[in-house]
Amino acid sequence: MKMAANKANESLEIALEKFSKNIREVGSQAIWSLSSCKPGFGVDQLRDDCVDTYWQSDGQLPHLVNVQFRKKTTVQDICIYTDYKLDESYTPSRISIRAGTHFNDLQEIEVVELTEPSGWIVIPIKDIHDNPLRTFMVQIAVITNHQNGRDTHMRQIKIHSPAEKRAITLDLGHLTTVECRQFSYLR
Repeated sequence: MKMAANKANESLEIALEKFSKNIREVGSQAIWSLSSCKPGFGVDQLRDDCVDTYWQSDGQLPHLVNVQFRKKTTVQDICIYTDYKLDESYTPSRISIRAGTHFNDLQEIEVVELTEPSGWIVIPIKDIHDNPLRTFMVQIAVITNHQNGRDTHMRQIKIHSPAEKRAITLDLGHLTTVECRQFSYLR
């Protein structure tokens, strides 16, 4: 099992390698809650960076993962790890992504159909202008499972935001020559 976990983590790293300098994981800055879970299969397992553990719901569909940020946050994509070969009827087949400021104003922004997924699913999150979405809350709703399964398994969820690019300006007095001015800004 450890070999499978290592391969899964490597596949996410490879899939996001070209973006690695341009994104950051912001899920740790949020408060996570679930519509239901079996004891010992909750948020801690969903966020523990191990694909051998998972969240297991316990109740009626839809199953919800709520992610609430303390401040308005830019969300570029949501990555979900699922494994149909291990989870079969517990594997989501239709997922709805919703966003808003709180539970009462959530708007559906993306619906994803999955066919026997195995590995990381990257769901880009865009606003109406095709930019990463700025929001206080994201809700991931499992609408249906494979084989009409009742409960669901999700092994990991990561939320990515564009990395902030900041220039630092140093005031070194009046630099008058071209040679001195070229060193007056740090990037």
